[in-house]
Amino acid sequence: MALTLHPIAPDDGPRVGAFLHEHLNERVGPDVWAGALDVPWTAERPNGGFMLLDDGTIVGAHLAFYSERTIDGRRERFCNLGAWCVLPAYRFHGLRLLKALLAQDGYTFTDLSPSGSVVDINTKLSFRFLDTAAALVPNLPWPSLPGRTEVIADRAGIEQVLTGDQLQLYRDHATAAAARHVVLRRGDRWCYVVFRKDRRRGLPLFASVLHVSDRELFARCRRPFARHLLLRHGMPAMLAEDRIVGRRPRLALDVKATRRKMFRSANLDAAQIDYFYSELVCVPW
Repeated sequence: MALTLHPIAPDDGPRVGAFLHEHLNERVGPDVWAGALDVPWTAERPNGGFMLLDDGTIVGAHLAFYSERTIDGRRERFCNLGAWCVLPAYRFHGLRLLKALLAQDGYTFTDLSPSGSVVDINTKLSFRFLDTAAALVPNLPWPSLPGRTEVIADRAGIEQVLTGDQLQLYRDHATAAAARHVVLRRGDRWCYVVFRKDRRRGLPLFASVLHVSDRELFARCRRPFARHLLLRHGMPAMLAEDRIVGRRPRLALDVKATRRKMFRSANLDAAQIDYFYSELVCVPW
């Protein structure tokens, strides 16, 4: 086998997308995979990940999503490890893809959707776990009180309300394929919420909350938000991690088997890791 390792360049998007569509997740179209590599935010991207070629044919790929953030006044570079797929006959060589990514110096690495076998590999490579304790909350058609809580979901309305770093986060992710955005406003306070549609047991019925800018206000506005998820997005349940939303509502059910999330960093701790600028906001599966 004439196996070679190559960084994924922008021109490689269509064939990498076709490979992942065929061999990893057929529900995600080739164009969606390819489009995910063209992230909507501005960032220095040394590659889109790495691919393994056998005589020019893709037999493995590991996507990567890069960003540069200001954390506690210091610039930090992030590399989010995305989809990793290697054909069975080449699994022995698959670790070369991950090692090529981790060999890049100066990054905080995140892996926010590792499979069971990848979790074990990451653990051996000094990745740490994020606390993903979560609750399942039913989205019910709660009656709304006129004028009390406003749910803003259009771009013009959101940009009119948000300010500062929350506005920048929204603008960086407004066109990301998997991210959905609302602003909950009550009086002179507002809460910016980002969520995505997720599957459990093959059913695309769950809203996974990725970001909440004001936990206290979110708790007070949870019912109007749940009503919005049900009636506007057809999602009868919400998955809410404690570290993201804070206090659980009364009707919440404990999620016994949460999906693991991991990171490796020389400078940051778990409290400084969020889900922006990642595969979670870029790839709808």
